[in-house]
Amino acid sequence: MTDAELAREIAEEAGALLLRIQDECAGGDRGDREANTLILAALALARPDDAILSEESADDPARLSASRVWIVDPLDGTREFAERRGDWAVHIALAIDGQAAVGAVALPRLGCTLSSDCPPALPEGELPPRMLVSRTRPSALCAGVGERIGAVHIGMGSAGAKAMAVVRGEAEIYLHSGGQHQWDNCAPVAVALAAGLHCSRIDGSPIVYNQPSTSIPDLLICRKEWAPIVLEAVKDCGA
Repeated sequence: MTDAELAREIAEEAGALLLRIQDECAGGDRGDREANTLILAALALARPDDAILSEESADDPARLSASRVWIVDPLDGTREFAERRGDWAVHIALAIDGQAAVGAVALPRLGCTLSSDCPPALPEGELPPRMLVSRTRPSALCAGVGERIGAVHIGMGSAGAKAMAVVRGEAEIYLHSGGQHQWDNCAPVAVALAAGLHCSRIDGSPIVYNQPSTSIPDLLICRKEWAPIVLEAVKDCGA
């Protein structure tokens, strides 16, 4: 089984477990805990020599000396999960030498999993561009950039759901400046890059994974034709 096949299989298994939990009680804490246990066990069995960074486990600094690090978010969008919404996801990624090399993002309520080994073909974009922003706390920067480029804002839950909406052609731009962690975007970035999208920090620099700090303050995932326009608008907004 390739790394991408493994990522997809684990994401789908965790997603199936989470669907059962959401149907039973919609408990985000239980979902995080049980999905994390499933994912860690599967990775330990299939890739025992690789390091793991999970949102739901203590960070082992030994990962910093590893070339291959699985970066996982067992339940991205805990709030949406607890509210019985569908915009939550499971993230399984493999960073190799700091790069988002392999990824799978399961969207269990939508019945689909997107992975870096078989990304969908991008449909034609729309005008005005559709920009995905946080459903509960959209930033002032996103508002300013959206106004400058004439974007239509679409609020959505988890980072994975928003990133995959761009991959699936439901939006052109996902801009975020409110702070994230490596597990929030490593798998989405791997899939988005494989689909031919632009992925970077909002200053245009590359996103580097397996760093000592898990924090990634911002990111941009968008269709390539929009990247220079959005990055220039970010500068104009003083970011």
